[in-house]
Amino acid sequence: MANKCLNPDAEDADSPLKPDELQVLRAQYEKEGEYVGVQTKFNYAWGLIKSPARGEQQEGVRLFSELFRNAPERRRECLYYLALGNFKLGNYAEAKRYNDRLLDHEPANSQAESLRGLIDEKVAKEGLMGVAILSGVAIAAGVVGGMLFRGSKKR
Repeated sequence: MANKCLNPDAEDADSPLKPDELQVLRAQYEKEGEYVGVQTKFNYAWGLIKSPARGEQQEGVRLFSELFRNAPERRRECLYYLALGNFKLGNYAEAKRYNDRLLDHEPANSQAESLRGLIDEKVAKEGLMGVAILSGVAIAAGVVGGMLFRGSKKR
């Protein structure tokens, strides 16, 4: 696995590798054991992030976190994939934090800009859903409270 994986657009992360392709990356990672190379770990983490399985995505984020700490030469790429992995996991605040950090260093990064738009869209949508849920709860509480209040007046 000496060839370098290029950063895909955020939408590319939704197209998982075929199971046999991920297995090739996993086998290489496991073969290298405790002396796993940076590129091998990077490729495997990338494959895991692309997976539709939440547990594999979480493992990919964990591996990218290790790479970020231990491979300074790959930090920029790790920031992007940490943002992307957290986005896929629904950790939008974490995704935004990593993506903003990347954009601080590379303001013209089109992939990070694209991901920012997706993150902002999800946060806005989740925020609107949260407001709608809270509004529904408040209305229900008001109706129940009104019924209780009227019930206590009749006595």
